[in-house]
Amino acid sequence: MNAWRQLPVPAALRGWVDGIDLPSHRGGDSCPIIHVPDPATTLVWRVRADGDAAVLAAGPRTHATYYDAKDIPRCVRFRLAPGAARALLGMSVDEITDRVVPLDELWGPLDPRRVGRLTAALSARVEATSRRDRSTAHLVRRASIALGRSRVPEVAREVGVSERHLRNVFTRTVGLPPQQFVRINRVRAVLPRLRRDSWAGLAGSVGFYDQSHMISQFRAVMHVTPSAFAAGRLPTVAC
Repeated sequence: MNAWRQLPVPAALRGWVDGIDLPSHRGGDSCPIIHVPDPATTLVWRVRADGDAAVLAAGPRTHATYYDAKDIPRCVRFRLAPGAARALLGMSVDEITDRVVPLDELWGPLDPRRVGRLTAALSARVEATSRRDRSTAHLVRRASIALGRSRVPEVAREVGVSERHLRNVFTRTVGLPPQQFVRINRVRAVLPRLRRDSWAGLAGSVGFYDQSHMISQFRAVMHVTPSAFAAGRLPTVAC
């Protein structure tokens, strides 16, 4: 299974970057690499065992993907906050949903050999954001939190915009419409609790109508049933 080590977010990036982590994948493991659905855009610095280095922008991931384990000895991932990606990347995020692109295609040349260059470039981007960028990012961040407890019409009223405006700005800045953002986050909330919680209680606690609704939504984005996932019966090498 994927292993992660969390790093502190520098003060200059707080509010724009939700987390920095080091995923560790080792070839020969009995488990595949699992990329679960994720509504966040991430910036990834990685160096392979053969020395090949790259800096990548990974858009929101709407479905799980599974790969055979491989060696990536050095890798750092910056998970952008809801609403931050459009201002920092300089593009509508829905253009890279379910895609991974070289970051230098968006920002120009970057030295892929040193992760510090990515941190510095990201800090400079944050510093250069406009007042409008910051206002939009703040609105979307408020909406993303409220969507965990309220429906889209109530959230639009809470943040002071129309439903249409909220849907449009959310799609441009997050890369997903609000309903899909909520659906993915619900499935992500289920994952760590599958093996220990009653499914009926779990479904209601994360916002699904009932257990059958949870199973249907889980299968749609994970490509396996919850029982198969919990048992390690995955589309690639079983755990």
